[in-house]
Amino acid sequence: MDNLDAARLQMAFTLMFHIVFACIGMVMPFFMVVAHKKWLNTRNPTYLKLTKSWQKGVAIFFVTGAVSGTALSFELGLLWPEFMKHAGPIIGMPFSLEGAAFFVEAIALGFYLYGWDKIPEKFHWFTGVIVGVSGVASGILVVSANGWMNAPSGFDFINGQFSNIDPVAALLNPAWFTQALHMTLAAFTATGFAVAGIHAYQVYKKRQIALHQKAFKIAITFAAVAAILQPLSGDLSAKDIAKRQPAKLAAMEAHYDTAKGVPLYIGGIVNNDTQEVSYKLKLPNALSFLAFGDFNAEVKGLNDFPEDERPNVPVVHYAFQIMVGIGTLLLLVGLLFFVSLKRKTWWKKQRFWGLFILLAPLGFIALEAGWVVTEVGRQPWIIHNIMKTKDAVTPVPGMVFSFYMYVVLYTILAIAVTWLMGRQIKALNNTQTL
Repeated sequence: MDNLDAARLQMAFTLMFHIVFACIGMVMPFFMVVAHKKWLNTRNPTYLKLTKSWQKGVAIFFVTGAVSGTALSFELGLLWPEFMKHAGPIIGMPFSLEGAAFFVEAIALGFYLYGWDKIPEKFHWFTGVIVGVSGVASGILVVSANGWMNAPSGFDFINGQFSNIDPVAALLNPAWFTQALHMTLAAFTATGFAVAGIHAYQVYKKRQIALHQKAFKIAITFAAVAAILQPLSGDLSAKDIAKRQPAKLAAMEAHYDTAKGVPLYIGGIVNNDTQEVSYKLKLPNALSFLAFGDFNAEVKGLNDFPEDERPNVPVVHYAFQIMVGIGTLLLLVGLLFFVSLKRKTWWKKQRFWGLFILLAPLGFIALEAGWVVTEVGRQPWIIHNIMKTKDAVTPVPGMVFSFYMYVVLYTILAIAVTWLMGRQIKALNNTQTL
């Protein structure tokens, strides 16, 4: 394994873990404050118990998200020094603002965790809202920096030099809005279905049914709304990618030859050597319409690009199919949940809860697949059409050992978090009184 492969694997591996911790840390505060608000309105002790349980989860994921995010920050400089040499002054603003959002989140979380019976109830609840809002803002700012890598802006690139830097234009790059919207909705969908699935399992096992049904309803409501809205953001993202990154769109659809009235492939096995996709379902003219709003629009194929500037087509295509397939399934189940509110008898059936147990991990699988599409689909560029990934990697040898070390550390971190959350669920089930 050479330095480039080791650096890419290390970045991918750490990001794979961090994105889960970060998304849960972004979304769970909203579940917490909804339960808290219901406690303030009803004085039902079940909601207070749920709020105090969820706040512990928020604290755990705040810490793990901070740790894993800090490691990623160091990796940018250690693994990709040439990238940071040029990109640092340009995208420093979103990272600086993300740091400010993180500090606000930390202060608000401190008030929330230790403010029970010490500060006014409404202000105490509002500090929880600040935790959630600042967490989402932090995520959006980081995604803005990633959007800049896909749609570099805010500078002039002349003779290999970056000049006339405009940090605001870099922050508000052409990709930031669509990526941030898609990512935020994905975070709510993935976290909501995961949390709902955990509580559905407790109901399935008949443990503190009233409490877990209330928790389930809060989490799945957020998830269902986000899942229903997600295709709209996906459509915006696809149209944006079609204009800015046509090679990525072609890889997503395994589309090799430029043509008009291009079909959309659902599923399929890609043979990159013969440039064929077998066993697919083909929707005539659908890709042209989804990309450009015109059934006869021309869509560029991969053969229009040099071979060394094409992403890994099978990986991007399969990841895209997984993301869309799971997203569609979760949308349908989200609609099913709203129907179940009218058909309460469904909540008495074990198979209803079993469905949500099975779906619990799928949102995060789709989330990871989406990031594969975003990152692998941009390759071989680390800054689209400006700098290739191979030109940004550190020349220092031995990165493979750094990769193995991070695999061990993050595996231990994941086990520790899983154990801690398991303890919280057991405590929630075993505690009869506050």
